[in-house]
Amino acid sequence: MAKHRAIPPGFMTVGEAAKKIGVTVRTLQYYDKEGLLSPSAESEGGRRLYTDKDLVMLHQIISLKSLGFSLDDIKQRFISLETPTDVANALTGQADIIRGKIEQLTASLTAIEQLKAEVLQMQTVSFKKYADIIVNLQMKNDFYYLIKRFDDETLDHIRSQFDKESGLNFMDRFNHLSDEIVQLQKEQVPPESKKCQQAVKEYWGLIMEFTNGDMGMLPKLIEAGNIDAAANAWEERQKIVNDYLEPALQVYFSKLGVNPFEEAK
Repeated sequence: MAKHRAIPPGFMTVGEAAKKIGVTVRTLQYYDKEGLLSPSAESEGGRRLYTDKDLVMLHQIISLKSLGFSLDDIKQRFISLETPTDVANALTGQADIIRGKIEQLTASLTAIEQLKAEVLQMQTVSFKKYADIIVNLQMKNDFYYLIKRFDDETLDHIRSQFDKESGLNFMDRFNHLSDEIVQLQKEQVPPESKKCQQAVKEYWGLIMEFTNGDMGMLPKLIEAGNIDAAANAWEERQKIVNDYLEPALQVYFSKLGVNPFEEAK
């Protein structure tokens, strides 16, 4: 660092720099010690001197720190500010980071409001269900609200049966098949038709996959699947699927000579 007999114009002491930005002297000393922001000069008497450029760099550090970045992260992101392009690039990068954080915070706020609504609808305190809902909200699983329909034993089964990837894959297949069944209903395809019976076979296959063949889970699935008044678009569609499949399932099991729903009672 250059030596100066006195503090020249354009330079300021650590106390002056700290006061301008609104941080403590100890904070600036710590940043200097960590190699994050060293003063640009030193007076003959050993006083650490800062410039306006240092203040810009300091503001960048404080902004990134306020967004949750560690000092190590900030060191890696720090950009040399020597030209207007350098400054513009640094500001662009910081703006992108802030926009990303805003998106994350907005998503978190939405998740909190959704969880609050679910908690009030459940009317009971179940932190296990709360945790499941939070995880599914983080996964951006639009069907997180189905969790409140299941009891703890069924939720334990789901946790052991599916991980994030397989769970979302199952829901994708289930929803795709449900859309096909709704279309059959719109076309008024008879329950005993080959086309409908193939859809029933696939639907029953998904149920068996979900339960892992445990027929004791069927009464719980029936209870969870009963929809008197649909509260959202998914439930409206599922109500159509349930009403359409009821006679079709009777035909399907009649041909098989069994009725697992009767046996599970």
